[in-house]
Amino acid sequence: MPDGYLLCFDFGLRYIGCALGQTITSTARPLKTIGAKAGKPEWPILDELFKTWQPVYTLVGLPLNMDDSESDMSIAARRFARQLERRYTVHVEMVDERLSSKEADWRAADDRHAVSAQVIAETWLNQRR
Repeated sequence: MPDGYLLCFDFGLRYIGCALGQTITSTARPLKTIGAKAGKPEWPILDELFKTWQPVYTLVGLPLNMDDSESDMSIAARRFARQLERRYTVHVEMVDERLSSKEADWRAADDRHAVSAQVIAETWLNQRR
């Protein structure tokens, strides 16, 4: 696994949580929540994140149902991942995000969306160890 930063996104129609991960330390932290209108993000904020952090990995949470089936939100998250790939010329990995929001609530997070992205990033990092 190449060393460097990763950006992880918890996609939502109104809010997109973002976390920053580090492959050297296998840690992640909440970064920010980005506003969205009907799933369309505030692209200038994402432009700045990609410019600043230059991630070696980009992750997007995949909202699956408990029976492994996909939903309308799964389709929207995959669409968002494809937009990231085209706009920033990056490969995006989809990561199972089941129960990440519950975990964020359990952590008593002020920024629930960004903490959900952190949980998704930590899941991915832990699977790579």
